[in-house]
Parts: sequence; C-alpha cells; structure tokens
Amino acid sequence: MKFCSVCGHEVQLSVPPGDNRPRYRCAHCGTIHYQNPTMVLGTIPVWEDKVLLCRRAIEPRYGFWTLPAGFMENGETTAEGAQRETMEEAGARIALGEAFSMVDVPHVNQVHVFFRAELLDIAFAPGPESLETRLFTEAEVPWDAMAFRTVAQTLRWFFEDRRSGVYSMHTGAIRSPVPRPA
Repeated sequence: MKFCSVCGHEVQLSVPPGDNRPRYRCAHCGTIHYQNPTMVLGTIPVWEDKVLLCRRAIEPRYGFWTLPAGFMENGETTAEGAQRETMEEAGARIALGEAFSMVDVPHVNQVHVFFRAELLDIAFAPGPESLETRLFTEAEVPWDAMAFRTVAQTLRWFFEDRRSGVYSMHTGAIRSPVPRPA
C-alpha cells in the first residue's frame, strides 16, 4: 500500500500507539489501514456416494482439481458466499449443510471454510473459472492433481467422517507452502 484510500496522501508503515504490529498509517488524515486475512468459502457437494469437483480454468493451479470455492464478498454471510461460489464455479444447485472445515493458511493471509452440501440435481456445468466439473467417488479422486492442500485435507476429513458415519467440524492450519518439484 502506498497511498491512503481516504485522502490520497502517502502512507507509512509504523506501529500505531497502543498497537503491537506495523500498520499502514496516513500522517495527513490519521487513518490506520488494517489488512486482515481473506475468507475463501466453498462446499463439498455430494450426490449419492460421489463428490463434485471442478478443474480450474484460472491461475493459480490452472488445470488442477478443487472443490467449488472462492473469495467471500462484502455484504454476504459465509453460507451465502459458499452457495454463490458453488453456483459460479460449477453451476450446481445445492442444499447447504453445516460448516465442515476451517483451515488457516497464514502464509497467504487466508482462512478457508467448507460446508457440507447435497446436490439437488446433477444438472451442473463448468462456470467461467472451471474447465470441467465432474462427480468422483473417493477411489476416483485425482489426489495427485488437487489444486490446494486445504481442499485435499478437507476431502480426507470428509471421507473419514463418512466411513465412520459421524460428521464433525474440523479445524487445522497449513503453515507454509510445499516446495514444487523442479
């Protein structure tokens, strides 16, 4: 950040009085510009014994598989965001269930939240950010081609819970990126 969004003057990085970490501050108008983590919301859409996945048509991770998910918008709840992203990414109509997983990803300043969901029908289709949408059994999931570790972890928790017959809320953190093979 270089300029104040309130008055347009240059900002400086410093610790405000009474705070404990550096923030961008405007010396002209006094505005402190807080930067906080971004929410990524999605669903685990299920049809019978299969889960709906999307193959990404955008970077990062173009061509890799993911659950339908994306960034929360201002003015919506986490549930509304998860439903919207499922429709945008996969054209899927769902009955939204309860929150299933919340994974902190501090190295990219994100929190990923996934909800369980039931597909209302199988009339889904790729949205503009998906190359393909497809239902997978657990054995068919392309584990080596998953776009994000948060999605792979959420799917592992989901299949474990489904086998046990008891669904729980899962939390975790992914602290650093995995080095990619050269």
